[in-house]
Amino acid sequence: MPFHRFEDFESNYLTPHLSTGKAPVIDGRYIYFCLLHKNAGTGSELHYHPNELLIFPIRGKINAIVGKDRRVVTPGTFVHAPAYARHSMKATEDGNLQYLYIKDKTWTVVGLAEDEAVPDKAMTVDEVNRKYAVGDRDKHQKTRGKSQVIVEGLPDCFHPILDTLDAPPRSGRCINWIEGERLAFGLFEVPTGYAEPESVSTREMFVYVLSGKIAAQAGNDKKTVTTGDIIAVPRGERYRLQVLEHARYALVCSTPYLEDRIDNMTPEQAEQARINLKPN
Repeated sequence: MPFHRFEDFESNYLTPHLSTGKAPVIDGRYIYFCLLHKNAGTGSELHYHPNELLIFPIRGKINAIVGKDRRVVTPGTFVHAPAYARHSMKATEDGNLQYLYIKDKTWTVVGLAEDEAVPDKAMTVDEVNRKYAVGDRDKHQKTRGKSQVIVEGLPDCFHPILDTLDAPPRSGRCINWIEGERLAFGLFEVPTGYAEPESVSTREMFVYVLSGKIAAQAGNDKKTVTTGDIIAVPRGERYRLQVLEHARYALVCSTPYLEDRIDNMTPEQAEQARINLKPN
């Protein structure tokens, strides 16, 4: 089925020994698409992972660090953490936090402490939750060796797009597009009546509706989607979006680099990364 809502998926702690973040995960072939929840004043320790990470807050504010850059991030600002970049995301004290959390599937969603080496085999979410409770940082048995974390020399990873997600509508169709090595993110603002032409998706794609109403088609399935709905479009699938009421939506997709890398993984490499190449 191409249409989802996050509340229909089980929510789990993704890295309980390093973070209070809890999320349902939609598992594509190339992309993990998640909505991370953190309570006020809580969040993650400084950490990293071998995959690229995209963050887009939809509720609350983030005390964010990428590399050495520290900022308070509000809904409407996109954050990009390149693979291996040190980062930390914590909810401010004045409210709970929710943000779209997207990772490429060259590694699991489980993170590594900033002073930890990349292990020979990643942990899965189920394994890390069986082994650690939230906050069990002192019990964590770090992989010995040299950390591959990147702290210095990172470019500006913060991209302001809108002042707020409920900012007044713009007069025309507007797209803000940010493309990393493995993943791309777009924030679309589309006026009532605009119909995207029917297309075949050249990339795996997830659409998250922030506001408005859209008549969506993915493959042979059709649905009118609104705030909080998700459209999942595999690579090679036909899709069409017709805006019935002024809409804002986030779109994330894979890049050719990522697809080539995953499509050419050996079984041994997939087992090391602990990834499931068959999507939900």
